[in-house]
Amino acid sequence: MGEVAAAEARNQSLVFAVNGKRFELWDIHPSITLLEFLRSQTPFKSVKLGCGEGGCGACVVLLSKYDPVLDQVEDSTVSSCLTLLCSLNGCSITTAEGIGNSKDGFHPIQERFSGFHASQCGFCTPGMCVSLFSALVNADKTNRPQPCPGFSKLTVTEAEKAIAGNLCRCTGYRPIADACKSFTADVDMEDLGFNSFWKKGETDEVKLRTLPTYNQNNACSKFPEFLKKEIKAGANLASKGYHWFSPTSLEQLHSLLQKNVINDGASMKIVVGNTGMGYYKELEHYDKYIDLKYIPELSIIVRDKTGIEIGAAVTISKAIEALKEENVGDFHLESKLVFMKIAEHMEKIASGFVRNSGSVGGNLLMAQRKHFPSDIATILLPVGAIMNIMIGQKLEKLTLEEFLGKPPLDFGAILLSIKIPCCESRKDISSENDTTKLLFETYRAAPRPLGNALPYLSAAFLAEVSFGRDSTGVVLNNCQLAFGAYGTKHDPIRARKVEEFLTGKLLNVGVLYEAVKLVGTTVIPEDGTSSPAYRSSVAAGFLYEFLSPLVHTPAEIPGGWRNGDNTVASHGIKFPTLLSSSKQVIQTSKEYHPVGQPIIKAGAAIQASGEAVFVDDIPAPSNCLYGAFIYSTEPLARVEGIKFKSESPPIGVTAVISVKDIPGNNVGSATIFGDEPLFADELVQCAGDRISFVVADTQRHADMAAKLAVIDYDKENLEPPILSVEEAVERGSFFQVPPFLYPEQVGDFSKGMAEADRQILSAEIKLGSQYYFYMETQTALAVPDEDNSMVVYTSNQCPEFAHDTIAQCLGLPANNIRVITRRVGGGFGGKGIKAISVAAACAVAAYKLQHPVRTYLNRMTDMIMAGGRHPMKITYSVGFKASGKITALKLDILIDAGIYADSSILMPSLILGSLRRYDWGALNFDIKLCKTNLPSRSAMRAPGEVQASFIAEAIIEHVASTLSIEVDSVRNINLHTYNSLGFFYKSIAGEALEYTIPAIWDKLATSSSFYERTELIKEFNRCIKWRKRGISRVPIVHEVNVRPTPGKVSILKDGSVAVEVGGVELGQGLWTKVKQMAAYALSLIECGGTEELLKKVRVIQSDTLSLIQGGFTGGSTTSESSCEAVRLCCNVLVERLTSLKERLLGQMGSVDWETLILQAHLTSVNLSASSLFIPESSSTHYLNYGAAVSEVEINLLTGETTTLRTDIIYDCGQSLNPAVDLGQIEGAYIQGMGFFMLEEYPTNSDGLVIANGTWTYKIPTVDTIPKQFNVEIVNSGHHQKRVLSSKASGEPPLTLAVSVHCATRAAIVAARNQLVSWSGPGESNSTTFQLEVPATMPVVKELCGFDSVEKFLQWTMSSK
Repeated sequence: MGEVAAAEARNQSLVFAVNGKRFELWDIHPSITLLEFLRSQTPFKSVKLGCGEGGCGACVVLLSKYDPVLDQVEDSTVSSCLTLLCSLNGCSITTAEGIGNSKDGFHPIQERFSGFHASQCGFCTPGMCVSLFSALVNADKTNRPQPCPGFSKLTVTEAEKAIAGNLCRCTGYRPIADACKSFTADVDMEDLGFNSFWKKGETDEVKLRTLPTYNQNNACSKFPEFLKKEIKAGANLASKGYHWFSPTSLEQLHSLLQKNVINDGASMKIVVGNTGMGYYKELEHYDKYIDLKYIPELSIIVRDKTGIEIGAAVTISKAIEALKEENVGDFHLESKLVFMKIAEHMEKIASGFVRNSGSVGGNLLMAQRKHFPSDIATILLPVGAIMNIMIGQKLEKLTLEEFLGKPPLDFGAILLSIKIPCCESRKDISSENDTTKLLFETYRAAPRPLGNALPYLSAAFLAEVSFGRDSTGVVLNNCQLAFGAYGTKHDPIRARKVEEFLTGKLLNVGVLYEAVKLVGTTVIPEDGTSSPAYRSSVAAGFLYEFLSPLVHTPAEIPGGWRNGDNTVASHGIKFPTLLSSSKQVIQTSKEYHPVGQPIIKAGAAIQASGEAVFVDDIPAPSNCLYGAFIYSTEPLARVEGIKFKSESPPIGVTAVISVKDIPGNNVGSATIFGDEPLFADELVQCAGDRISFVVADTQRHADMAAKLAVIDYDKENLEPPILSVEEAVERGSFFQVPPFLYPEQVGDFSKGMAEADRQILSAEIKLGSQYYFYMETQTALAVPDEDNSMVVYTSNQCPEFAHDTIAQCLGLPANNIRVITRRVGGGFGGKGIKAISVAAACAVAAYKLQHPVRTYLNRMTDMIMAGGRHPMKITYSVGFKASGKITALKLDILIDAGIYADSSILMPSLILGSLRRYDWGALNFDIKLCKTNLPSRSAMRAPGEVQASFIAEAIIEHVASTLSIEVDSVRNINLHTYNSLGFFYKSIAGEALEYTIPAIWDKLATSSSFYERTELIKEFNRCIKWRKRGISRVPIVHEVNVRPTPGKVSILKDGSVAVEVGGVELGQGLWTKVKQMAAYALSLIECGGTEELLKKVRVIQSDTLSLIQGGFTGGSTTSESSCEAVRLCCNVLVERLTSLKERLLGQMGSVDWETLILQAHLTSVNLSASSLFIPESSSTHYLNYGAAVSEVEINLLTGETTTLRTDIIYDCGQSLNPAVDLGQIEGAYIQGMGFFMLEEYPTNSDGLVIANGTWTYKIPTVDTIPKQFNVEIVNSGHHQKRVLSSKASGEPPLTLAVSVHCATRAAIVAARNQLVSWSGPGESNSTTFQLEVPATMPVVKELCGFDSVEKFLQWTMSSK
């Protein structure tokens, strides 16, 4: 190729289509991703940047390629954040807008997502819709039987798996799964949850008729005809010295590589799917990119009698298909089973949209060169995979083990293909009396069952065994045992010593015991690997799981076991699909119609089509610049200066904004709680502290510059930083809580302790943090306006606070600033005070440079700066009777508030509001807010309250275990009576009829069959060795606070209505409830046409100059406050219109809405009204009630916890919208499950967050939610002091997720009791232990015994 190639490259263009529109590009930088192009160069904004790692699904698109030979279109989802634009020559891209939109009509997918209430904030919804659309397209291409009209060929299991890689932080997934399953051929319509299409009890025919119609034309990806005519191989492109090559032969590739060696110095990247960028987060540019997809030899799939050869550029998805094809290739049954199991394991790697573009060869090369923890390398190791490599002109064949053991291959070496040989037992060693069989199994311990998570450890075992017909036992003739992915620096290994030990052995308990022990000394993770003992223990457990059936039940082996029914720990419930049917019970009310009706969320359809506009979707104004924060990596240091790693300034950088550029005060957030600086002034005070804001011509260039920044620190003569609450106590570093915000003590603690029969003194609990993981990261756009004013668009829960801060920062009058927030892509408290500094930084930069400036924080920066939930250390002493009745509780709570006050001063009252859920007799506490050199913590959904729920339940559990009585009886005896409720909550307790916990508690026991299931679980735990179950029932009493909120209602000339409220739409359905309230309150005018008012109401974005005193959206009550503010406005308008209506009625006999409003305009009636709702002092606080039962099953070999079922009953008062409240309950609960079971937010020794992306931070996914999720909303009657008798639903249900943690503890108790029975009386108390939060797999496994397998085998040997 040489110089000719460069000339060709300049002459070629890139041709592709997006949603049927043709694009031809001549000058494109090869590093540009499809996501960047779509968001910056097209009107299609449905593709969202959620993580930039291929880990969230927000940016998923459908990629279609045409094969002219077969005249077929191949459709697959890909992550547009990882897909390089230059790789798409001749391809067609479909985004959510291309599937359906408001102009051309919505697709049934989008309509059903809306109708099943499957979209809340809406940021993730377009990606979900594209994932499902792709599954429908591909299912309908199959030769499966034609489904009934209205359904697709998709199966329920496929529908659930279609969205397994898509993250959602709002909904809790259940309604999303139902929307997806509504398309499937094998769905039972009864299993589909609550929706707006049909009413309970209607027939399947009626249900199908009311669903938005689906037919196979809806699942056509419509590949553009003009592209078919232009089909050619990949493009060779050039842009400003950068080159993209698409060689079509090995010769061309070799020539390119040789040329690069000769012209040493040019950086080069070999590309297939570019998915490695998601893990290694490369931001730098390369000089040359070489796309391997068009080289035939690298894309082969060849089957012959010796095995299957897969080209290195074949995607993981295509490899899975090839391995699963049963009718191709004349393979022995044993080989087919091996191929099938490899394929099934590969389906758990990453997610579908990553497997669709990531190649098998790329995955293995990352393992070889960079020690990537590769599952594929592990599972191919025992089957003897052969690697075909070309080095120069020379071909080499290496075993996978040799390949992994070589020094990292240089870029001159090309991996051509991987050969997976056929595996068959050797018949020559079988005697007449023996049967020889080949056994193969793969294993994976990972936080998510369906993938999209790196494993703690994976393993694959191949063994040839002989079964004696005279039942003498099983001889293991030979075996290959591979372990891998047990740390980030480990290549997979063959456990040679274990293999040698086992070869030729007659398997028995003693042999198994020695082998298991040997594994423990073989699989040793490197220093610095998290949970090393856990990983070694899991390795031993997997070998036991593989071999134990051969020891314990050899007679059963020849048939079923080899076909995959081997799992020792598989005696749990077998769910044919991911989720089973769930019940949602709601009560609607027509008293205030349409309030009380389950109306579809406002804007749900445009959220599903991607047309809903978020801050980063606003088209960039001309000359717009982009910013990125440079933050500290040290906890306490002077900043001497900032420079950049590269010799020349980074590309595109315009300015670096720091404290000296602030024209007014250095304020990053100005709130009622205190101020926080925008930028560090000489001294940085925590890792993640903002130092400066680098501004460049693109977001990518700004991010690159921030990454290249080198900060010169000086720590001389500074005290060491305070990095723990203990150090804060030692050095007296605290924030003061104003006395009026500090809660009152309850009762006489000394007296209560004196009444106690037993006491627990100075027990300790520690709780870590949790990250918000809103799908949309922090973002803002600041636009300078005339007359020294500034308009700022921000994704913010408190625009009013942002407004005040920006005015102070710029030194301008507040009326020069306008802050606009339309919608927020998930907030959970993290878009409150934490979002203000992001908006302020953009405003300062825009003011100085007199250019619009915007930013969209990358996920890593967001996670490092976010702060998150408050960590705590709790010490408690408790006195109690022998019956379990608690008489006194004393708590010393140290809260890590971080470096600035933020909203931390509210924490003591929030904690106590939730902690008083039980009758503690007397409650004494000392709560200190520790000031540490860590990022300031902020309110996160149910702040303090979720920690309090854990503290309360941990104490109850501790009392029960000390007394050796059922924990549920201890909960029961300590539930409040109405009198004790009044003692603990004073006037907030309300009327006796309002206290619904006793009724809910008993009703839940019946509806969930709690007592019957408790007995069944005891029997299960007696019978099943390696899985244990637990069940738990917990109550909540949750105090909320109602705040003043403004509203404004304007009726336009045509009768349509515009509404403004102080509350911001975060996905919680605030706009929807407000629309309903406006329609109800205006309908009280009682004229014709008011029944259609709901369609005439539009809620418009928050604008701080249009509606002042907006306050803070949070605390679960902003929706109801906004509704009441709107009702007050409507009452004024109805009053103004009444006399006109009566006059018109006298003249005309009847009057409709439009006529009334037109006449009002003509007669100058004021049709705009504003209000500020101020709750009465007696109703500013009230209590919410609910209860949950959760049942879990733990796997003792891996520590995996599966939530089998959750039942919730929650009192919503008179729900303003039961559909919205149901979504809030489910979504909050699942977010709580994340806190209690999954989400670790660790830091390094300097306090710098190290779980800073989707690879390391795991929120719940559709495969981790309860298999059965039943929710009942109780309408508890009339509460005169509530807004139309309604109650909050946003945060209280989150605290109910502690039931999963408590159920897990119960299951662990059963496991520990079993361990004691194996170990003898010397074992420590099996029921008194602390279960950490989150109760991750390593935590659960450790409490069940890292050596449980060894203990069991020893016990078995000693029992014989």
